[in-house]
Amino acid sequence: MTRLTRRGFLAAGAAFAAAPALPLPALAAAPRQLRATTRVLDIDGRAATVWSLLNEAGTPGLTLDPGERFSVELANELPEATLIHWHGQIPPNAQDGVPDIPAPLLAPGGRRGYDFAAKPGSYWMHPHVPLHEMRLLAAPLIVRETASADRQEVVMFLHDFTFAEPEEVMARLGAGGHDMVGEGGVADHDAMDQGMMDHGGMDHGAMDQGGMDHAGMSGMAGMSGAGGMPGMSGGMAMDINDYEFDAYLANDRTLNDPEVVPVERGGRVRLRVVNAAAMTGWWIDLGGLEGRLVAVDGHAVAPLAGGRFPLSMAQRADIELEIPGEGAFPVLALREGAPQRAGIVLATAGARIGRIEPMGAEATPALDLETELRLRAAEPLPERPAEVSRMLMLEGAMSPYRWTIDGRTWDDHLPVEAVSGQRVEMTFHNMSMMAHPMHLHGHVFQVVAVNGARFPGAVRDTVLVPPMAAVTIAVDAGEPARWMLHCHHMAHLQTGMMTEFRVA
Repeated sequence: MTRLTRRGFLAAGAAFAAAPALPLPALAAAPRQLRATTRVLDIDGRAATVWSLLNEAGTPGLTLDPGERFSVELANELPEATLIHWHGQIPPNAQDGVPDIPAPLLAPGGRRGYDFAAKPGSYWMHPHVPLHEMRLLAAPLIVRETASADRQEVVMFLHDFTFAEPEEVMARLGAGGHDMVGEGGVADHDAMDQGMMDHGGMDHGAMDQGGMDHAGMSGMAGMSGAGGMPGMSGGMAMDINDYEFDAYLANDRTLNDPEVVPVERGGRVRLRVVNAAAMTGWWIDLGGLEGRLVAVDGHAVAPLAGGRFPLSMAQRADIELEIPGEGAFPVLALREGAPQRAGIVLATAGARIGRIEPMGAEATPALDLETELRLRAAEPLPERPAEVSRMLMLEGAMSPYRWTIDGRTWDDHLPVEAVSGQRVEMTFHNMSMMAHPMHLHGHVFQVVAVNGARFPGAVRDTVLVPPMAAVTIAVDAGEPARWMLHCHHMAHLQTGMMTEFRVA
């Protein structure tokens, strides 16, 4: 199995001398403090030591005011060298947080300064070391927009968690097998594939809350227009989840003891949902509330009304809510292809909060592109023809457990090359039976086609590519440097599913 390792990064860095290790800029007068450290969570009565990113107050993450610069000093208090990537932000390449491209890992006890103009919106931060992210080393990075000042802001930060060590997780995946085991384990794909192919009793009526039209989800073979899996009824079955975690968390808690967020009767809420899970996609279910999706990956979209929205790994969704009256209002994250759930509760003063089961009555469907097709960027990229076009083939399998781009892992990757200022179109063509959330560093892109059908879609930094689908993005090449392009499923990234966008 090809591993994404520091040695691999170093070898690639030596081969590309055009990306020197640039000096970091001077710190602002009073930088914010951020610590990569450990803390203990209570997972349904069992203590779990996890890695974390804590601010000066000892709580996870950072929130910046409108117009505030990202001026931060990062201290590594962990026993291993690590490095943090500011997901969705566009810092100078030297501050992007990819080990040795160009900045080295931050040694235990080390400190490093960062200073750049922050983009407003919902973002997050995590290490670009997959096994470290699987230890929950991640946190929200919220840059407030002036326009949201009249709403209460609520963050829902989603994780999947296992008591097993990340190395053990990867060993189990590499060994294959289809048996559920304790302490997390490799998913039973035979059972899950069959259940998803027949949709064994799923309640699709629940998918149509708030005007969302999911009629196209009634059968997998009929989903090809929205990035589905044509021809799967002939025996090909998608793999939705390849690992069974021990717990699914929203703001570090399971539904056995969810966070209760006080809200006002008739109040207005901006819910910022961040999918920081290593390997889990979700349907965000608003229950009895009506919502408007107003931003994805930190970028405004034409408001889209609904009660349930898809959220793949590394994606974010900003949803505006109106609290209708007194009461408790659960907001749930439903694990795709499975019955597990996480979530928080919005509650007015004195509201009775009932028990919410962490397991639903049935599995939810796989994520699809029905919502993606309906999104329209509030500020699209300027229209212009592409000067560079590139098809990237996404491939891999559960056995042997290996995931590739153009048939290659990171160790022998084939870069996408462009000159700064050029308009580039990349088409991700997924020839595997698992979905891949594709993330590009140092840039934003616009989704411009699904399966060859063009439309002026959302501006993003991470896009889901379902099995047998083709998704095209447009991007304007930015700072001349090496920018990573990879699948944000951590186990896929760990086996080398990464290339680079090399800008000259």
